[in-house]
Amino acid sequence: MRRSRPVDAPPPVARSREEIYETLLCDTCGSGDQDEELLLCDRCDRGRHIFCLRPIAAKVPIGPWFCPDCAPPAKPLKSQSWGPSISAFPSPFPMKQTKIVDFFRIQKDDQDSVPAKYIRRRRKRSLVMHKKRRRILPFVPTEDRARKLKQMASLATALVSSKTEFSNELTYMPDMAPRSSNQARLEEGGMQVLPKEDKETIELCRTMQQRGECPPLLVVFDSREGFTVQVDADIKDMTFIAEYTGDVDYLENRANDDCDCIMTLLLTTDPSQRLVICPDKRGNISRFISGINNHTPDGKKKQNVKCVRYDIDGESHVLLVACRDIACGEKLYYDYNGYEHAYPTQHFL
Repeated sequence: MRRSRPVDAPPPVARSREEIYETLLCDTCGSGDQDEELLLCDRCDRGRHIFCLRPIAAKVPIGPWFCPDCAPPAKPLKSQSWGPSISAFPSPFPMKQTKIVDFFRIQKDDQDSVPAKYIRRRRKRSLVMHKKRRRILPFVPTEDRARKLKQMASLATALVSSKTEFSNELTYMPDMAPRSSNQARLEEGGMQVLPKEDKETIELCRTMQQRGECPPLLVVFDSREGFTVQVDADIKDMTFIAEYTGDVDYLENRANDDCDCIMTLLLTTDPSQRLVICPDKRGNISRFISGINNHTPDGKKKQNVKCVRYDIDGESHVLLVACRDIACGEKLYYDYNGYEHAYPTQHFL
């Protein structure tokens, strides 16, 4: 409910900024609580909670802020040689095989069979009983060509609309943290090493992705949540979904960053050496997977993907794996606060 103004009250422009702050209410929910998360529009002086915005704002932005009613219309990006201009609402990516191949830099391979070195051979079982360990399963790509093209086009649309370059690997830029800083052995308390069998599975999935074989996922646009990821075929528990990728940087360099999808990569004893993944410039489908509200039972029930950090060849990597059977049509959700429990998720949908 919007707050009303007495008839004889002066217009908003004549009121002092301090008076506006004292009586400010959220124009969406009508509450003035949690004023530390209440934004004031620099044009109309109306307020909005960061969690009442759609999509939700990760934190109070730095610099001028305008409410949705006052914000200037988004300027379209310049036309690209491989697609149309992008405006405030995402334009569909061209459903052409050649465009998709170029966008994702798919390696052309005449052989459709899986490389022999990735074929698992059945081992002889010992008579000694061992505790069965749950292994990571490779994803099963969509066989229908048109449907697979639609899945990849949906991701391309989201990446282009977000001005993000596709990358399925961690990237180390010259002005950020060097690759030498990503040493899993520096993790405070130690980091679990990815077992050999699971490493083979991840290598198999990476090889399939390089050849254009991807998990059955669609990126869809929701007016309330923004871009989200929806399952396009049933996925079994413990199936590999994606690696969380992006630019690797020091955490202290991102203290005032407005990016809402920064992921912890390495927690060292020395705070100045802690690393995060920033997918705002480069990334893959993982940046569009939604986080749960881990402060409510209903929010926790929505989780169907777990986020796990592993030591792979001495470096830290973040893997997203299904934590239960996921039915076709479900949206993917994971616990954004898997480690620090510091990010405010009370207002996640």
